[in-house]
Amino acid sequence: MHFEGQILKMMTENGKPIQYFLNLSGDLLNMNQLFGRKIRLHHTGYQCVNCGSDEKIFRMGFCKKCFFESPYASNTIIRPELSTAHLGIEERNLEIEKEIQLQPHIVYLAYTGDVKVGVTRESQIPTRWIDQGATFALPIAHTENRYEAGMIEVALKQHIPDKTNFRKMLQDDYEDDLDLADFRNKVKEYFPQDFEKFYSDGEEIWSLDFPYEKPEKINVFTLDKHPEFEGNLRGIKGQYLCFEGGFLLNIRGHEGYVVEMDIC
Repeated sequence: MHFEGQILKMMTENGKPIQYFLNLSGDLLNMNQLFGRKIRLHHTGYQCVNCGSDEKIFRMGFCKKCFFESPYASNTIIRPELSTAHLGIEERNLEIEKEIQLQPHIVYLAYTGDVKVGVTRESQIPTRWIDQGATFALPIAHTENRYEAGMIEVALKQHIPDKTNFRKMLQDDYEDDLDLADFRNKVKEYFPQDFEKFYSDGEEIWSLDFPYEKPEKINVFTLDKHPEFEGNLRGIKGQYLCFEGGFLLNIRGHEGYVVEMDIC
């Protein structure tokens, strides 16, 4: 079978195990059904996820121009505490920023090799955790907008990480006595006083079941350095395809890349 198109991040359905669908220019391929099959990839070019140009992807699927101009790539995507839509202040496009920022958000703890703190829109549960490769996740605060969630995250990340170590995540190790509820109780004291009202202790811990067994070695590669690759697909975790021999490709990190794909 032969396919070609622009890579977008894999769509997912939570289940036991999680189901993954590779998005190639809108065509969805169920990747779980391809475990054990040989896949050949050939990187042929780029297509910006915003403007569609064939300029080299700069970051997050955007060409350089769009990365610095699109509201979908603004600083508030990475740093929610910089949000200003609740004040009516525009960064790049106020209407779009209102759509993104002025909706319910959560602050959460997740285990991705270490316990980390994060922020996401409520509508992105559990997609955000699946994309991060979180084995466990627990909401600890519900806010009315992105700014409020960002301010809580800023305070908490002084004490626990806010970034995922992808190697630890892919090594898939955790202690049997890991207890996110205990972490939640401990970090409560770090909430800023003006934001304590958003704290929530009534949530249940989410457990996510990835179709993945850790390989002996972790060999993450990119299509920039290896524009042609073939290997037997063994599993998926986060947005990483895992091939035989421990070769892993981060699909999220290749959004906007144009490829030809053959399934043998």
